[in-house]
Amino acid sequence: MSRAVRRTAAFSFLLLAALLVNAVRVQVFEADAYTGNPANRRAAIARYAQPRGAVLVGGRPVTGSRDSGGRLRYERTYTDGPLYAPVTGFASQTYGTSLLESAEDGVLAGTDRRLAAFPWWDRLIRRRPPGGRVETTVDPAMQRAAFRGLAGRKGAVVALDPRSGRVLALVSSPSYDPGELSGNGRSVTGAWRRLNGAPDRPMLNRALRQTYPPGSAFKVVTAAAALDGGLVRDPDAPLDVPDPYVLPGTRTALGNPADGCEHAGLRDAFRLSCNTVFARLGAAVGLRAMAETAGRFGFNDPGLRIPSAVAPSTFDTHMDPAQLALSSIGQFDTAATPLQMAMVAAAVAGDGQLAPPYLVERVTDAHGVQLAPGPREPVRQVMSSATAQQLQEMMTDVVEHGSGRTAAIDGFTVGGKTGTAQHGVRNEGTPYAWFIAWVRDRRSHEPVAAVAVVVEDAEAERADISGGGSAGPIARAVLAAGVGAKAG
Repeated sequence: MSRAVRRTAAFSFLLLAALLVNAVRVQVFEADAYTGNPANRRAAIARYAQPRGAVLVGGRPVTGSRDSGGRLRYERTYTDGPLYAPVTGFASQTYGTSLLESAEDGVLAGTDRRLAAFPWWDRLIRRRPPGGRVETTVDPAMQRAAFRGLAGRKGAVVALDPRSGRVLALVSSPSYDPGELSGNGRSVTGAWRRLNGAPDRPMLNRALRQTYPPGSAFKVVTAAAALDGGLVRDPDAPLDVPDPYVLPGTRTALGNPADGCEHAGLRDAFRLSCNTVFARLGAAVGLRAMAETAGRFGFNDPGLRIPSAVAPSTFDTHMDPAQLALSSIGQFDTAATPLQMAMVAAAVAGDGQLAPPYLVERVTDAHGVQLAPGPREPVRQVMSSATAQQLQEMMTDVVEHGSGRTAAIDGFTVGGKTGTAQHGVRNEGTPYAWFIAWVRDRRSHEPVAAVAVVVEDAEAERADISGGGSAGPIARAVLAAGVGAKAG
């Protein structure tokens, strides 16, 4: 009898061990597969069973959570939703996440392993730490200035700190309230259809994911290539460029929006925004050198993230000389995001060095203990410091004596470049107005901020007046907010 009992006990022990082994296999080794199964509703219920972590701007949360009382308990809320939507994106129980809500989802949802004090034990008992916090680099005053400046017109504004690459403002207009997409009811479905079907495309992040022909604002890149390559040694020396200029290999004559461009030197051509001079310089620099210079500024980079993904800005690497001439004045196939053009301005303000942009200052747990600083990439040399200083002088001349007067700020040195990009069939569309600029402290000579503004529905009689008249005042307001914050 005792032998049978021992055998039964041993067999029962083996069964118990097998059950324990299987439980460990399911709970630990195959947990991720079961969690990720679309049929598993428990994952969604657990995801929304606790408040989502906050996104901070200027040290204050611009997101929160609301207890809905439903099975998917907590819904996302937004403070000043339209103002910060291009930064935060949305977090929807129905449609997922976008932008910063997506890029930092693990921290905000509490699933990032860095939030767990004992990761293995937390996974075993299915404990999820509270969502962490994401502190952004955005300056609230500059963000509001950009948003108010656009005033609902289609366009975008990006401001950067040239010294560090911190994104100080990121605005896309028209905007939307991401809180409309937070829940899972019929109102959310209706809002999704309405926003996606709107002709003004409010959910399109024009600052990061829309590329535009940069027009005359791209002449900063062409001037950098000509100066760095030694094609122009004296910015004041007259250049042998007629007006009009016949594009290489064609009979097409290119003119100018202003008088005084015939045989103008680089400095005067920059201030007057002479198409003929910069088209001729771009063709003379050559495709390879122009493409390399554009690449150093950030063009043709498919991997740019801040950490939200950014649409690549493009400068074609397979063109004939006539196409190259047009590309060198920001037309033909040249296309840039507002972020990219802010990087161009920042590189000039930074004495030729470009600090790659980033939006996240640091991520912390729910108690404010830092998990990691935001990602930092090494600063790269875009052009020589001598070339950058010459461009600073020319951009300052545009603001003090040219079409960029609307961007001047008393007590500070401001440099800028206006631009208008033709588009549409036979260039019949309303031109896009551009203005890129930077501001420096006159005493320390330290750059404070760089900005790019594009307005899609600007109107003007002449190209560069459009950039200065429509986009210039917005750039000034943003830069003034930046220097005001610095002074404060």
